[in-house]
Amino acid sequence: MILLHLALAWSAQLFAQTPAQQPAGPEMLRQQQTIKGGIGMTIVDGKPYYLFHLFPELTFGKIGIGLDVNIRVGEDGKIRHDDFDETYDYFRIIRYIRYGSKREPFYARAGTLDYARLGHGSIIYLYRNSPSYDLRKIGLELDADFETIGFESMYSDLGGSGVLGLRPYVRPLKLSTAGDIPVLGGMEVGATFASDYHEQATLGNGGLSIVGFDIGLPLFSISWLNSMLYSDYVKIIDYGNGATVGLDLNFTGLGVATLSAKYERRFMGDQFLPAYFNALYELERFKPSPSGLASGKIVSLRNAAKTDGYYGQIWLSVLGTFNVIGGYYSPVGVKNAGIMHFELETGNVLPAVYLAGGYDKKNVGSVFKVDNNSILFAEVGYKPYPYLLVSTLYQWTFVEKKENGAVVGYDAQRRVEPKVSFIFNF
Repeated sequence: MILLHLALAWSAQLFAQTPAQQPAGPEMLRQQQTIKGGIGMTIVDGKPYYLFHLFPELTFGKIGIGLDVNIRVGEDGKIRHDDFDETYDYFRIIRYIRYGSKREPFYARAGTLDYARLGHGSIIYLYRNSPSYDLRKIGLELDADFETIGFESMYSDLGGSGVLGLRPYVRPLKLSTAGDIPVLGGMEVGATFASDYHEQATLGNGGLSIVGFDIGLPLFSISWLNSMLYSDYVKIIDYGNGATVGLDLNFTGLGVATLSAKYERRFMGDQFLPAYFNALYELERFKPSPSGLASGKIVSLRNAAKTDGYYGQIWLSVLGTFNVIGGYYSPVGVKNAGIMHFELETGNVLPAVYLAGGYDKKNVGSVFKVDNNSILFAEVGYKPYPYLLVSTLYQWTFVEKKENGAVVGYDAQRRVEPKVSFIFNF
């Protein structure tokens, strides 16, 4: 399916959001406040539709709201049937509603989950419940931190069976006067349970569950610099187990730049995959092969051999507008098995030029080859005036392929959107 969208768009940067506690993670790329929309024409499978698109992201204190409204009207004056053929489609107009930000004392989000993670990310990390517009789901994240105890939780699909994750944790020394001891006083111990209840999680043989235990030790924590040493143990029920030792570092410099980095050494037994629920999981869960035999994540799990690996990630934000994230997992002694994640947004840092993009890929052999193991979006624009942006957006995602109402696979979807946007600063 190829979507061509020639849009006249408008956008407004209302005011910058400044959370009480900057979360050290890639979800900050989505913390900007904008109102955008467009009108134009979309061609779906050779059939033209008039398009109205509205996608604001607004913040009122700690409350954030994002909408994603696409109305396609055919030449007969009727709205495209496939866009609203289920009650669930109407709820998906609300992209998300949230309160607070990840790592604040209380955080809640309902709708599209962009960067869901629990703990240090050994089980659920950078998980997306909606890999494309046509595969949007309504999920839920709910976290609470009461200083001595707390929990993180998420569920991927309130309209059906999906991925559930829960991580309660405790800072045991905070329950006594020992909590004032430097370093040791902030020690955190957690336990994670995660499960996919979708029938295709194990190719029709029931759900798949994972348990994990973790401990974290804050090496130091001051207003502009903090670091944590951590270790995780993970067991995939009925399959293998693995362990991780890692170190993260977070730096904030005079409100100008924020730098977050992590480095992990991973030890994996047979039939074990780290960060099992990741950005590509919704597409990996089930894939038919040309021979008619089903495959997917569970088959990769069954065939996984014992190995060790390294994972590194760096996130840089400058002036709250230039953001870049790069993450890569490299197994030791195994070719074409790397996993990468990359995002970029230049904002207003580069004069007259706007760049934005995101790229997730597994089984990395050739980084620049976009295939069925990839999700990609890229936007390149030129600003002849401060209030005018001429750009083109390219997306490589996937849509469900169904036979007799059942999902039998995914087809690649390419979407190209040349557009002109007006930008107003307040």
